[in-house]
Parts: sequence; structure tokens; C-alpha cells
Amino acid sequence: MSALPVSIVNRSSHPLPAYATEGSSGLDLRAFLPEPITLAPLQRVLVPTGLFIELPIGYEAQVRPRSGLALKQGITCLNTPGTIDADYRGEIKILLINLSTENCVIQDGDRIAQLVIQTVTQVTWVLVDTLNETSRAEGGFGHTGKQ
Repeated sequence: MSALPVSIVNRSSHPLPAYATEGSSGLDLRAFLPEPITLAPLQRVLVPTGLFIELPIGYEAQVRPRSGLALKQGITCLNTPGTIDADYRGEIKILLINLSTENCVIQDGDRIAQLVIQTVTQVTWVLVDTLNETSRAEGGFGHTGKQ
């Protein structure tokens, strides 16, 4: 499989995001902090990474939670997955929330999220008066699980 070349600026003191294993789909993102952040229960914080990327048109980067951080400390990402558009050039920042009942400390260099690069298809709307019928019709929000 060939890798997609993506330009990156790293203003942090940490290594570039990397895949943890050969089969990983997400690259680990690290906190870039001048001092630790203490997150109280239900507190939200925007955590800088020191990273700036230039995605090719036709791609997006999705910011997703790290499962271990969520399970072990109750820390997850809000607005998940967060989308980084191909034309965004600002710093990647991670919106974290503490869903546990205890304070949690985020240290400089902690792995706080993962970044997944995906292709994007843009649409052209076709305005119609009706849509094709399906067996599901308007059923939603748990509809397919009911008997």
C-alpha cells in the first residue's frame, strides 16, 4: 500500500504523529503544553498539539478519541469525529472532556487523540419532489432494532 504524502509543520518538541502498529488506521496525537492541565469532572479544554498540516484537496483528517484514555481515565474528545478540512492551515487542537468523577492531569507529550486521514466526496444536489421508497422508510433512532 502506498502512503499519501502530507506536508506537516511540527512546532512541538515531540516526534511526528505515528502509527502504533502496521495495521493502525489512526496516528497518535500528543499534547503540546507549557505546563500540565488539570481537568475537573465534566470540564472541557482545548489542547494544542503544535502541529499544522496541509492535506491535499479531496481528503480530510478526522480527530478521534483514544480508547485507552476513555476507558482508563474517562477522557474523550467532543465533536467526534472532529473534521480538519483540506483548506485549514491552523494548529490542530483537541477538544477534550473529562467524563470521570475525578480530576485528570494531562501532561506535555501525553497521547490524547488519534488522527485518521480519509477521502472526501463532494456532492451536487439534485432537487426532486419525491424520493425512492425503501422498506425502512422514515424509521430511525433505533427503528431497525425493534421487532
